[in-house]
Amino acid sequence: MKSEKLKYLLSFCLLAFLPFIAKAQVGEYRTDLAIGGSAGYVMSNVGFVPDVPQKMLGGVTAGFSVRYTCEKYFSSICSIVGEVNITQAGWKEDILDADSNPVYYADDVNKTSPLSYERRITYLQIPFMARLGWGRERKGFQAFIQAGPQIGVYLGESTKTNVLLGHGTANQRASQVVAQDTLAVQNKFDYGIAAGGGIELSFPKVGHFILEGRYYYGLGNIFKNSKSDYFGKSNYGQIVIKATYLFDIVRTRNPKIK
Repeated sequence: MKSEKLKYLLSFCLLAFLPFIAKAQVGEYRTDLAIGGSAGYVMSNVGFVPDVPQKMLGGVTAGFSVRYTCEKYFSSICSIVGEVNITQAGWKEDILDADSNPVYYADDVNKTSPLSYERRITYLQIPFMARLGWGRERKGFQAFIQAGPQIGVYLGESTKTNVLLGHGTANQRASQVVAQDTLAVQNKFDYGIAAGGGIELSFPKVGHFILEGRYYYGLGNIFKNSKSDYFGKSNYGQIVIKATYLFDIVRTRNPKIK
């Protein structure tokens, strides 16, 4: 299973970076380097097998960004983007009964506190993406798409819950899958594929302002998934909305570049 995921990731990376390694035709070279920072909002869940009913867990992400623009091929502006981010991920359980109603403890007669559980896990995430843009390079708008591999290193976790093991409830949970509530993260290294797109507004002496949306699909699992383990799959799905500011360090000297 791991070898199949690795082959899939390598194949995706090869396709993503194919425009940068193809030598059949050569466009206009660039040597533009820009660096800066980014911050955004992350909505994440975990694809458990067996299934765990969930809502998206909100978190934040922030970090350092670098972009190297290497070529303009016809109307496409080709770049490589790298980031180092601190990101909050995890999951938030949707604890319901068989009638899709919230579950309460038997002694909560006024039904003020439905059962809740959320796990917030912090990662050092490093995406490395190929980017294709269309529009203005130095002054004005540009639209872009980008995709590539991403790795993550576990930094820590916290849990927020009012679920008490062994405490009776007025209604039984529709899902009896609760092993995830007491398991600590077992695989501290995460990897997968990130892809998305957005818009960029550039000013010659100010820099580049970027707004983008991105989806990350994890190919690794946070819990062990051998035949003797409880979960067969526990991978991330993340939706990221973020803003980035970049300023130029190196710019190609070409008066025709707009």
